[in-house]
Amino acid sequence: MTTSTADRSRDLSQSYDRLSADERMKAASDYLRGTIADGLLDRITGAVPSPDDVKLMKFHGIYQQDDRDLRDERRRQKLEPAYQFMIRVRLPGGVCTPAQWLKLDELARAHGGETLRLTTRQTFQFHWVLKDSLRPIIRGLHETLLDTVAACGDDSRGVMCTVDPQSSRFHAEVATMAKRVSDHVIPKTRAYHEIWYGDERVASSEPEEPFYGRTYMPRKFKIGFALPPSNDIDVYAQDLGFIAIGGPEGLEGFNVVIGGGMGRTDQAPRTYPRLASLIGFVPVDRVVACADAVMAVQRDYGDRKDRLHARFKYTIDDKGLDWIKAEIEKNMGATFDEARPFEFGTNGDSFGWNTTPDGCHHRTVFVQGGRLTLRLLDAMRDIARAHKGTFRLTPNQNLVIAGVEEGEKDAIESLLDAHDLSEEGISTLRKNAIACVAFPTCGLAMAESERYLPDLLTKIEKIVERHGLGDEAITVRTSGCPNGCSRPYIAEIALTGRAPGKYNLYLGGGFHGQRLNRMIRENVAEPAILEVLDDAIGRYAREREPGERFGDFCIRAGIVREVTEGRFFND
Repeated sequence: MTTSTADRSRDLSQSYDRLSADERMKAASDYLRGTIADGLLDRITGAVPSPDDVKLMKFHGIYQQDDRDLRDERRRQKLEPAYQFMIRVRLPGGVCTPAQWLKLDELARAHGGETLRLTTRQTFQFHWVLKDSLRPIIRGLHETLLDTVAACGDDSRGVMCTVDPQSSRFHAEVATMAKRVSDHVIPKTRAYHEIWYGDERVASSEPEEPFYGRTYMPRKFKIGFALPPSNDIDVYAQDLGFIAIGGPEGLEGFNVVIGGGMGRTDQAPRTYPRLASLIGFVPVDRVVACADAVMAVQRDYGDRKDRLHARFKYTIDDKGLDWIKAEIEKNMGATFDEARPFEFGTNGDSFGWNTTPDGCHHRTVFVQGGRLTLRLLDAMRDIARAHKGTFRLTPNQNLVIAGVEEGEKDAIESLLDAHDLSEEGISTLRKNAIACVAFPTCGLAMAESERYLPDLLTKIEKIVERHGLGDEAITVRTSGCPNGCSRPYIAEIALTGRAPGKYNLYLGGGFHGQRLNRMIRENVAEPAILEVLDDAIGRYAREREPGERFGDFCIRAGIVREVTEGRFFND
């Protein structure tokens, strides 16, 4: 990554003592090495003993966690927490080969509690990983050209890309660009190779991080590529979003949106979700330069003293969108063209078999909450052994068996039937619902999410059916905390956890991710949630206009006020 910015990293231009504790930790980490290698050798504990190393390991795609279901009991027994780790794979655009799938399956069975999880950012997560299994998993991934670099941490996270199997002939070009950007923006430090692959450190006079510098980004930075009419990646929730624009001759370029972000913190009114702002159009040959330029602005001007205020959305709102755009153009060495017309229609997945213009067939398989249990692992292992195309992970936590040729289709369908993988009987409501992991592994969780969503949906389905709306598509998202990994603040119905069994309830988001929702009840339990939903859905059934979406109705009917500025504060 390169940039025209004279000062390559803001940490070089401000005094060390003015940095936050996390910034000082990064600056002193020897480019993400810390003492991780030594901590992995400590046999006294199942954890990595240094708190700084725990944070640095996020840059390597690893979160230290513990089983929260056992936490109280282990405390009573005077035992340390049941430490384990989550490993997140870097998977640009959510695409993997059958060979990679089989390796992931093998590693999950051996080291990951016989489960894999499909995330809301189109990648895999291993859970229940013990410390001694970290290196075997990462080295196993390396055998099939997969890694976990920058899957977490204060850097550019995994790059998303639309995977809708009904997408146009431009899909391959857009997916290729997403991978190119992902490979370009990851950190260049050799720390990952030294710690996990056992490579020797090589002395060099070249800067180890020519773009990121010693302190990397102020906070995480998310990039996504959307291909209208599908907004499955929720492009307005990205720090940097590229919206593909095609013409008669092929892919022409991308509209650019900046400053999206879902995270907020309860009891911190100055934190808020924000929709990304459209700032113009770039041709295909300027995409990488645009990514560099946008990230450089956030690197140089993002808040490095207050992590609650360090995301790009706050930098934009503090400096002003026009000022930020001008800085991006200065770094890019070119101005943005006027944005091109485009239209989104959905952010959901298209289930069953679909055929693309190249004649290939694609089958989307429903995976509730993204959790691949042993039954699903068995099914997908059999399919991976027979499949010659690719797999695509969707941002809605489902799975596409992609690129199936005509002669393969019957065999794949037979395997799906043999494992009873059918969408028959699965409600439209359930197909449009996603959840974060939350309990028992996520350290930030305040309430259940993945484990709660199925039962919650069963109760909402009864309400929907009672009001005669059984086939109506409504987006539902649950998150165990306000951090918003399931992108709840743009759903038509959303719950964010406040305490065990208690949630904030939001209504009125846009069906294809174009509008923020608004809180209608704070810190309430299930009976109050279902009462509100019963009333709102009942009114929707009686009073809606033809073709009107539930979120749109909630705004028009005055159930909640519309968020008009692309962001909301906790009012």
